[in-house]
Amino acid sequence: MSIFEAVVIGIVQGLTEFIPVSSSGHIVLFNKLFGIEEGTVTFSVAVHVATLIAVVSVLWRDVFEMIKKPTSKLTLLVIVATLPLGIVGFVFKEIIKGFLETGVTVGFGFFITGTVLWYAEYANKNKSKNKKFEETSFFDAIVVGIAQVIAMLPAVSRSGSTIGGALFRGLNREFALKFSFLMSIPAILGPALLESIDIVRAGGETGVDIMPLIFGMIAAGISGYLAIKFMLKVFAKSSLRIFSYYVYTLGVFVVIDQLFTKRFF
Repeated sequence: MSIFEAVVIGIVQGLTEFIPVSSSGHIVLFNKLFGIEEGTVTFSVAVHVATLIAVVSVLWRDVFEMIKKPTSKLTLLVIVATLPLGIVGFVFKEIIKGFLETGVTVGFGFFITGTVLWYAEYANKNKSKNKKFEETSFFDAIVVGIAQVIAMLPAVSRSGSTIGGALFRGLNREFALKFSFLMSIPAILGPALLESIDIVRAGGETGVDIMPLIFGMIAAGISGYLAIKFMLKVFAKSSLRIFSYYVYTLGVFVVIDQLFTKRFF
């Protein structure tokens, strides 16, 4: 992987981690486009960590309060919402890793993302409730957490699934967005820790040179920060359906390539 390729993929990762179009799906696509096969999972985890830094820098007040008050309702909501991901991720880690490396489910994943986004807007319009933080229940958190599990498949957007799950439960759009971003913290930390353990066991071999890794992380952190700011400003006034049309289109092109042209897959 060259520095240029790392920067491009880092920018793509940062933008698509928080704009609900699937960062994992886009990283797989760009890895296929650039012909990158070695170190893809390690690099993906590294740039995800960079976007984690972006989350903390934007939502630092909420993060500080969660650390300061570990038994507060917000902290407990995030913990409860993360439990399904932690359990499923631990059990099916190697299978998910294989999907990331091969990209076999990418086309299908984009279709899932588009459907989740489209239906979430429909369901939210037909709900009378507009729950704010105080009204959000732990059952709501479990539902959003289950939605996050689906996003373990490449091209199923984590932010799209969690925001969609929150809207389905009738959560306020602003809190749905913030809750989704806060949920990304443990969702990123967990895989990063497991991947770090694997790297240590492999004798420190990552399959990626250090300079591309560093530049990719910087690019992901900056673009992630801008994506969060964009979503916080735009999401309250805009529908998610515009993103569903985009991922549906990507899904069509990927499936055509997988079944017929086989240029990248």
